[in-house]
Amino acid sequence: MNSIVKIDVNNLSESYEFGKVAKQADGAVWYRVGDAVLLATVAVDSNDVEEDFLPLTVQYIEKSYAAAKIPGGFIKRESKPGDFETLTSRIVDRAIRPLFPKGFAKNVVITVMVLSSDSEVDLQVAALHAANAALVVSSLPIEKSIAGVRVAKLDGKITINPKLSDLNRSELDLLVVGSGNDIAMIEMRAMPTNGQVNELTDSEIVDIIKDVSTNINEASQKYASEFTKFKGEDTISVSVKELDSKILDFIAKDYSQKIDTAIAKMSKSERADILDSVLGDILDDVQSKELNYEEADIKKAFEKTVKNKVRAMLLDSQRLDGRAVDEVRPISIETSLLPSAHSSVLFTRGETQALVTATLGDKKDAQMYELLTNSNAQNENLMVHYNFPPFCVGEARPIGAPGRRELGHGNLAKRAIAPTVELDNNQTVRIVSEILESNGSSSMATVCGSSLAMVAANLNVKKLVAGIAMGVVVDSNEKYVILTDIMGAEDHYGDMDLKVAGTKDGITAMQMDIKLEGLSLDILANALSQSTKAKEHILNIMEDAKKDIKPSKALPITLSFNITSNDVPLIIGKGGSTIREIIAKYNINIDIDRDKNIVKLSGIGKDNLEDAKLYIQDIIARGR
Repeated sequence: MNSIVKIDVNNLSESYEFGKVAKQADGAVWYRVGDAVLLATVAVDSNDVEEDFLPLTVQYIEKSYAAAKIPGGFIKRESKPGDFETLTSRIVDRAIRPLFPKGFAKNVVITVMVLSSDSEVDLQVAALHAANAALVVSSLPIEKSIAGVRVAKLDGKITINPKLSDLNRSELDLLVVGSGNDIAMIEMRAMPTNGQVNELTDSEIVDIIKDVSTNINEASQKYASEFTKFKGEDTISVSVKELDSKILDFIAKDYSQKIDTAIAKMSKSERADILDSVLGDILDDVQSKELNYEEADIKKAFEKTVKNKVRAMLLDSQRLDGRAVDEVRPISIETSLLPSAHSSVLFTRGETQALVTATLGDKKDAQMYELLTNSNAQNENLMVHYNFPPFCVGEARPIGAPGRRELGHGNLAKRAIAPTVELDNNQTVRIVSEILESNGSSSMATVCGSSLAMVAANLNVKKLVAGIAMGVVVDSNEKYVILTDIMGAEDHYGDMDLKVAGTKDGITAMQMDIKLEGLSLDILANALSQSTKAKEHILNIMEDAKKDIKPSKALPITLSFNITSNDVPLIIGKGGSTIREIIAKYNINIDIDRDKNIVKLSGIGKDNLEDAKLYIQDIIARGR
């Protein structure tokens, strides 16, 4: 028997139908808002996994028929997910992951399919709410509900869950997800309008989140109240296997000092090597003494011991590398390393290093893509591609195709720098960040390197952008410490990862994930305030590096001159023959602005461009 729940909240009129379709899934909902229809399902494996993490997979899939389209390209069926699908899957995953209780260890696959689209509906918020509903009614031990709110700033006024057409002209794109009074996830980007960057200060962001937290609380409470009515009686129980205290005591008694020595090592690789050696000694010791301990339990007890020691250190404001809690690791910046690249920057912060290049092209080099909510193909003329080869963390495996993490980090870096650069209609820029070494915050190193790479490429960059990753560790008594420029281990053992990027005037992009059930606004406000100091420190170093930039010899130069409207056909020639001849003869690019009657030439070598200009002017003179 199917049941329909209609909920009007936060400018959304949503319909949730349970028991209608996908009845063999563990949880399913037929969700509708506007003309958009989504199916969200939950499937759960009956067996526990051995690994000590939540094995959750989220798939957001857009069907072309949802917008009355046939897939483009040679293969006429959906195959590899597009960037928007991958990024939306990540958003849903990050938002719902804190809902799961600690110790839950069964494979869970959440699938959200868009079956009908609406050009004015925010499909990311729709996917969040559909997945949330399917989770709540499933047999999973989910006791709370989340709610997502998209915030726009239109004509200086805050708007909740705007139409997509309004969001496209907004000064702000802020997605906040939470449950009750707790914030679980944040995605934010500034949206440039009328040549303005539109950064927000940390206090402005906190005030907006504080206001919308009321909306999140109201919606999440309403969702929980309505959806739990349809939850089955057979809820999966979570039985957390307690570690044998004898194993923990054994490690603490004989190996505590060795673990402390390993943790105190400044180098990431040295620390990891010594910890591996200590674990090996423990396993050998257990075997030689013929103690009846399982190897898996010993490894878990060892990991728990290390985690507790690291967290205790951090809560006592003692960092693994000896820094103060608000101190940024040493930074070095080298520019113009690659003579044949248009621009190149090597940005190193501690043991994290990014080699960032910018390559200039014209409009034909733009990345074409399609959105389900838009009938026309779109062109991406600013691309940021982030690569994380295994050798950057010392792993011996081949490089594969970019995964969700790589796409997500590249997208975050692009959102951070995009408001600060102004490209003309004929420009395309591809930025590539190769992570050569990683010990935390490689995405923020990409932001810094990308901003400088754009400057080195002689692009119209209004302001430099720097990024910093902040962490938080909270104990059971609500005591907490905020960490600036977190390393890998601090991220791994901490409770929050907050990435903040922006200019000296404010924040252009932000992303927050937590491992707690929720985070208070006070902690967020303090973390943002501390990040501002770090961001300004990095920007000062970047400003100094900017002064040393020397343009690459491979960087194309431009030359513009005026013509009349009657000259355009002479330059183009019959069927484009003349302009193709000029391009081939001088190895240049030609852009003709018909509105302003300007010819723009770009290529290598000033003399070459001058010769091309004279050749074009001669063609015009002979044709008049």
